[in-house]
Amino acid sequence: MKNVLFLLISLGFILSGNASFAGDIAAGKAKAALCASCHGADGIAVMPAYPNLAGQNEAYLVSALTAYRNKDRNGGMAAIMQMQVASLSDDDINNIAAFYASLK
Repeated sequence: MKNVLFLLISLGFILSGNASFAGDIAAGKAKAALCASCHGADGIAVMPAYPNLAGQNEAYLVSALTAYRNKDRNGGMAAIMQMQVASLSDDDINNIAAFYASLK
């Protein structure tokens, strides 16, 4: 039930059109240095088990990272992601999302 609720809220947020992300790409690139060990410096994952983040939808990335930070997203590699994003602020998340969304 929790996952369904999260999905509905996320979809509403993404589809609302009112979501505005003003992430700083340069700051996101600096913050994403740790992410590169799994997701690649250019957002292309180094191993098939990890998703590519280059060009990913910015709103989706914000939603996913926030859910990991809040421990609302579980399963798979969630425990690793939860540890990685635990100390990120909302600004950090917006910046990282802007950085990966800017990559093509």
